[in-house]
Amino acid sequence: MDQRDSRPEKSKPDNGNFLERSAESFQENITKAGPIAAASYTLIGAILLLGLIGYSIDRWRGTSPWFLIGGLLLGIIVGFVDLAKVVWRR
Repeated sequence: MDQRDSRPEKSKPDNGNFLERSAESFQENITKAGPIAAASYTLIGAILLLGLIGYSIDRWRGTSPWFLIGGLLLGIIVGFVDLAKVVWRR
């Protein structure tokens, strides 16, 4: 008796359908992640921008890092408020 005849025949995967479903799933995940990614970039941008403004004011006025600290804290607050809006909107 031939061994090959007793084994169940494997079905070939439909690569075209698999790739199409994978691409659709990937696109759906990217679409869902868009607002969260934008909010995270806003958080980073707000911290950097307001920290830079605070640093510039400190250098201009000759003060110790009080404006830098204030700018960083304000950037954190602004960034987290925007992030919270996006997360709680879902």
